[in-house]
Amino acid sequence: MAERGPATLLLPQLRAQLREACHANTLLRTEVEMLEKWYRKMEPSSPSGQLLAEPQDAAAELAQTHGRYKSKLHCAMDYFAALTVEQKCELAERELTETKDEIQRMKEDSEQTLQYLEAVIEEADIWWADVKKAISDFEKDIVSIISSKKGSIRASDKLLRYMEEKNCQRDLLREKLRFKNSLLKGYKKKLQQQIKQGLQKEQMGETILEFRLQQLQVRNAQYQQKIAEKNQELLQLKLTSEKTVHVLNFYKTKLQDSMATSASLMKDISQRKELLEKTEREAVLVEEQRAEAESVNWQLQKQLSDYSVPPVLSYVWKKMAVTDLEKSLKAWERKVAIAEMSLQSYRRAWKQVVMSEHVNRSVQKPVSYLPSQLGAGLLHLDHN
Repeated sequence: MAERGPATLLLPQLRAQLREACHANTLLRTEVEMLEKWYRKMEPSSPSGQLLAEPQDAAAELAQTHGRYKSKLHCAMDYFAALTVEQKCELAERELTETKDEIQRMKEDSEQTLQYLEAVIEEADIWWADVKKAISDFEKDIVSIISSKKGSIRASDKLLRYMEEKNCQRDLLREKLRFKNSLLKGYKKKLQQQIKQGLQKEQMGETILEFRLQQLQVRNAQYQQKIAEKNQELLQLKLTSEKTVHVLNFYKTKLQDSMATSASLMKDISQRKELLEKTEREAVLVEEQRAEAESVNWQLQKQLSDYSVPPVLSYVWKKMAVTDLEKSLKAWERKVAIAEMSLQSYRRAWKQVVMSEHVNRSVQKPVSYLPSQLGAGLLHLDHN
């Protein structure tokens, strides 16, 4: 589709095209300034002179980089471009490095200027402190005396002495500065001589430089050969180190297994020691019990040897006596049970009597006699 002319475009579209054209113009102006700068610096024999010898076929690449512009002005500007994008990028990188170097130099210069100004300010502060001190001394020594009502002769004499002292101090300071200046001049001459000697050495060094360069090349070849040998040795050492690491890992695992086995064996040994101690304690206890059993056995054997069996008839009589005693014991136990039962019945009867007596007393009827059966039972109980 054919592009429309400026007369057929709307105002916002024209403004957008104008902004794009201004932006492209600034970019091209910056590139032109960079090219002019490098063209001034560039020598015909330098390798960078080949930057302007490229054909104008790179205009299409530059047009692809900037994009397609609808304006004919942009097409005319792209027609005069003679550098590729890579060359422009190289120029931009060089310009960036130079700008960084210039910024670094400006920073160093500004730091030096700042240090100089700080030194000047410090010197001014010291000078102003001296001036203030001199003013205060003058006001204290001279002005106070002149303003007083005493004679002016004394004040004039003191003023003269003060001026003489200040002149002497100034002369001493001048002599000191002159001596320092002479020392600095001698140091300056010495530095100039050293600089001249350094220049002479540099001139002499240029003649020796080629010879040293050849020697360095020879040494470089030797060192390269040594480096190759060392690389081979390093490769061998790496291989041996890998083998060593493998063997070391194997022995580490073996050591871990041995340590685990040793720990289990130590635990087993400790358990066996505890069991042995327990067995020894039990053996000592059994030995003591055996000794006690032997002593008891000896005593029993002794008693058995001294034992005499009684006759059979006495045993029979004693057995009969024991059975009679058991029978009498059983009879007495029955009697005691019967007595307890009768005692309980008598106690119940006595309780009934006491309760009836209490009732009679409450109605004021005295009791003159006890039952005959109760009295007889109590007498029988007392007799038993």
